[in-house]
Amino acid sequence: MTKINQFEKAIGSGFYTGFIPFAPGTFSSFAALLIYYIPGFEKPQILIPAIIIFTFYGIFLGSKFETVYGKDPGQCTIDEIVGMWVTLLFLPKTLLISAVAFFVWRAFDIIKPYPMRKIEEIEGGIGIMSDDIVGGLYSLFTMNLIIYFLIK
Repeated sequence: MTKINQFEKAIGSGFYTGFIPFAPGTFSSFAALLIYYIPGFEKPQILIPAIIIFTFYGIFLGSKFETVYGKDPGQCTIDEIVGMWVTLLFLPKTLLISAVAFFVWRAFDIIKPYPMRKIEEIEGGIGIMSDDIVGGLYSLFTMNLIIYFLIK
């Protein structure tokens, strides 16, 4: 029987946002945005290692969460944390850009354009994490286009 301890539950659920009964992915993405606003967290030498650590730990936790709660469970939202952070990587840290990035990220995470939906079908933590990393990359690319053509 797989058990998830309290630390794993806290991190895997995006600081318990995964247990909010409606829109847990949105709440966990917002939690990721709040963490991003810790002074200095946006620096690539901080954000990139955080993304890498949370990705690998998310693969491990995602598999555990899936064993306990079922396929790609809503309770596991560490993937939304990572996807939001990937979206914000290298972007100017302003409220406008962060707000737009949040909505762009949520749109990609909900719509899941190709190959996100296909990647999500992969079993275990790899599937849980990988589609959101791809979505974060889509969002980052889209944000760079928005900044280049609309904001600057």
